[in-house]
Amino acid sequence: MKILGKPKIDEQIYQITTLVAGGFSLREVLDKLARIATEITENTACSIRLLNDETGELEMSSTFGLSDEYRHKGPVTKDDPVIKAAFNGEAVVIEDMWNDPRVRYPQASKKEGIVSQLTVSMTFKDKPVGVLRLYDRRKKKFTEEDVSLARAVASQCAVAIQNARFYQRALQGAEVTNQMKLAGVIQRRMIPQQSPQIKGLDVAGIYNPCFNVGGDMYDYVQIDEHTLGIAISDVIGKGVPAALMTSMFRGALRAYADGGYARHSLEEIIQKLNRVACCECISGEFVTLFYIILNAKQLTATYCNCGHEPALFFRGSRISELKKGGLVLGVVPDAHYEIGRINLNPDDRILMYTDGLIDAVNFDGRTWGIKRLVQAAKKSLEGSAEQMIGNILRYQRRFTGLARQTDDTSLVGVRITG
Repeated sequence: MKILGKPKIDEQIYQITTLVAGGFSLREVLDKLARIATEITENTACSIRLLNDETGELEMSSTFGLSDEYRHKGPVTKDDPVIKAAFNGEAVVIEDMWNDPRVRYPQASKKEGIVSQLTVSMTFKDKPVGVLRLYDRRKKKFTEEDVSLARAVASQCAVAIQNARFYQRALQGAEVTNQMKLAGVIQRRMIPQQSPQIKGLDVAGIYNPCFNVGGDMYDYVQIDEHTLGIAISDVIGKGVPAALMTSMFRGALRAYADGGYARHSLEEIIQKLNRVACCECISGEFVTLFYIILNAKQLTATYCNCGHEPALFFRGSRISELKKGGLVLGVVPDAHYEIGRINLNPDDRILMYTDGLIDAVNFDGRTWGIKRLVQAAKKSLEGSAEQMIGNILRYQRRFTGLARQTDDTSLVGVRITG
């Protein structure tokens, strides 16, 4: 038996230390620890079992010097008498595994050709994470020095395993982050990259996501050379579920709004979208929508507000809200929706937005609110639609400063050019 301080022992202790400090996967750490533990204690074989807190089983996680058959001989739980004793701080020595009643699989031990066993707990911050077991083919009396060395190795193993788990979680977190970023890129591709070019209409939109993915959406559907449909919606929720619902809803909207050879009326479009939302939304989920169809030739607008923030209609110094519609989508399958109609004049303006615009807060916790939005809009009516929504956002940012926001913001502005 070699003792600590010999060159080979020092080198092997150093190898364990590098596993503690290094960024390695859990599988790499376990396999290396099992080999080093066997070599450093000069035994025949080693096994590392990690505790599964949910099942209470100690899962065989790595071995050195043992066959696959022995690895899979059967389950071991924390109620096993040897495991119980180890978790209570004992170093459990079994000199004859073939005949000791504490051994659960004596025949497997005999077939494997291992006779003696030493079991010590691997503990991290006073919590057992598993056990380290050393085996020998001889009938061996493990000495106090053997036990001390096994405990030292097990202690280092526990730290290395926890660090490997943290490293693995960090890698998984980075992968999730990358996937979320990719999902955000894909979702932003659904937002129109260019404004529609229809004579008589000046249209612009902005989408400011709060996180990588969210539930806001606006879209344009060009029905013919004179007619444009504009939708702005908000799926109640955050993150990936809201983004998936938004993607599905956008597809349904485009399918019904375009209509192909059998174009639907606005009322039919809303009813169909509501039924789709009712099928897809679970309890507590719903979709708000404002949808308007603008005919630049006839100078008419037809709209429906489904529980969304009312669009603002500007004509000179007068401001009105476009409120006609009904319930949010996804709650009542046979809900009735009222259709609003207005005649348009050159230089009329329409502003559509999601609630993230007016619910934005400053460092004092005050919201920007509809009154400030109206004031900002009145100051922004000169110039193009793009200039209008850009100015409104600048006024909002002056109010909120660098305060962190928790909701997406979308705006669509329309100027009737005649």
